[in-house]
Amino acid sequence: MAERATIAIVGAGLMGHGIAQVFAVAGHDVRVYDAHEGALRSLKARIARNLADLGQPGGAEERVSGYSDLGAAVAGASVIIEAAPEKLELKRRLFADLVRLADPGASIASNTSVIPIGAIAEGLPTQERILGTHWWNPPFLVPLVEVVGTPSTSGDVVTSMIALLESVGKTPVHVKRDVAGFVGNRLQHALWREAIAIVAEGIADAETVDTVVKSSFGRRLAVLGPLENADLVGTDLTLDIHNVVLRELERSPEPSPYLRALVADGKLGMKSGTGFRSWTPEKEAELRSRVFGHLKAMAVDPASVETG
Repeated sequence: MAERATIAIVGAGLMGHGIAQVFAVAGHDVRVYDAHEGALRSLKARIARNLADLGQPGGAEERVSGYSDLGAAVAGASVIIEAAPEKLELKRRLFADLVRLADPGASIASNTSVIPIGAIAEGLPTQERILGTHWWNPPFLVPLVEVVGTPSTSGDVVTSMIALLESVGKTPVHVKRDVAGFVGNRLQHALWREAIAIVAEGIADAETVDTVVKSSFGRRLAVLGPLENADLVGTDLTLDIHNVVLRELERSPEPSPYLRALVADGKLGMKSGTGFRSWTPEKEAELRSRVFGHLKAMAVDPASVETG
C-alpha cells in the first residue's frame, strides 16, 4: 500500500462520510460515491463540522471529492469500502458493479455490520480481493474495525487492510470466521436480547435495565473485557454462576414478540418519540451530546474515563 493512497467510499451517509474523514485526516485522497446529489453537496460541510466539534484543524475535507458516477469514483482506487444501507440484494448489486469497474489490484470491502461477507460475494469473480471492514459509529471516534475474510479472501489482502487501518489510527481485529454479526454485534445483540426479555417478562422496566448496565459492569467494559473479567474472578466462579443463571436466560432464535409489537405499533424509538422509552427532542439531543462527549473524551485520554 502506497503511503498516500486513493480510497473510494461507496455511500456518503452517516458511516460513509465518517470513514472518508478518517482517511482524509490521515492524508489520503478520498473519493465518495453516492446516487443522491444532496448527500454529495453536504459531504465536505459535514466533515468540516465533525472536525470543528472535535477541536481538530480543518482542511482535511478538501482531500475528499464527491462523485455521482460509480466508475469514476473507483477508477484508480487502491481500496474501496462500501457503506450502503444494510440490504443484502443492494450490496450484491453494488459488488457486482465494483468487481467489474475497480482496478484489478484493488481491495473491495463491505462495511456491513451483520451480513456475512460470503453472502455478498457469492457467485462474483475475483473473490480473493473481497472482504469485510466493519466500522463502528461514529467511525472517527470509535477505534475498532472488524476485518473479516471469507475462505476465498487472500491472506495478503487481509494483512494489507489491517496495516492500512493501523496506519490511520484504527484498532483493526481479524475475525477468523465469516459469521453473521461477526464478533461485536453478536455480543451486543446477545445483551440486547436479554435486556428486552427482562422488560417483556416484567422483571424491570427499560429505564432500570439501562441504569443497571451503565452503573455497574458497563463502567468497566472500556478497560475490562468479558473474558478478562472471567479470568479476574476465576473460571471456577464463572462456572458456578453459569450453572445457576444460563438456564434462565433468553434463548429464542427469533426476535422478541415484545420488539415486534413495538415496531408494529409504530413505536420506533427516537424517530417516533417512543420505543422502549419515551423521547422528547430535548432528551434525544441531550443523549446524543452525552454519547459524543464521552467518546470524544475517551479518544483524547482513555485513562481519564471513570471505570467504576
